[in-house]
Amino acid sequence: MQFFSDLIHNRVLIAALAAWTIAQLAKVILYTIVNKEFKFERLVGSGGMPSSHAATVCALMTAAAMQFGAGSFEFAVSFVLAGVVLYDARGVRLETGKQAVTITAIIDHFLKEGTIIEMPEMELKELIGHTPFQVLIGSILGIGIGLWLG
Repeated sequence: MQFFSDLIHNRVLIAALAAWTIAQLAKVILYTIVNKEFKFERLVGSGGMPSSHAATVCALMTAAAMQFGAGSFEFAVSFVLAGVVLYDARGVRLETGKQAVTITAIIDHFLKEGTIIEMPEMELKELIGHTPFQVLIGSILGIGIGLWLG
């Protein structure tokens, strides 16, 4: 039972999970307002505004700094993790989404011409990464939640 008690009192973990939850809920609300349709996938999916990846790791990093100090091992690990995740969300995953859009357009063109037949898994996920602005907003959200709950 001590494990579960420790888990629910872990302020660093709570900050990270709260940031992810709030970012995902914001993502659903913004998507629904802009597109005038509710998509359940936005609740758990990646990509979009704000970046829940950025919010999660920035809340983790900030809460670790608040709990253990900027000179701690915990902060160092979370700082490096945040750097990797932010770079990946903005760079690699954004480019992967752009490639998916291009590949889908090429496949659609060939399908219309009758050059290829439809195959399973033809629809590629296009909303994977984040723009710099989405990462910035997610980061600000995460830092705020980390300061609040850390």
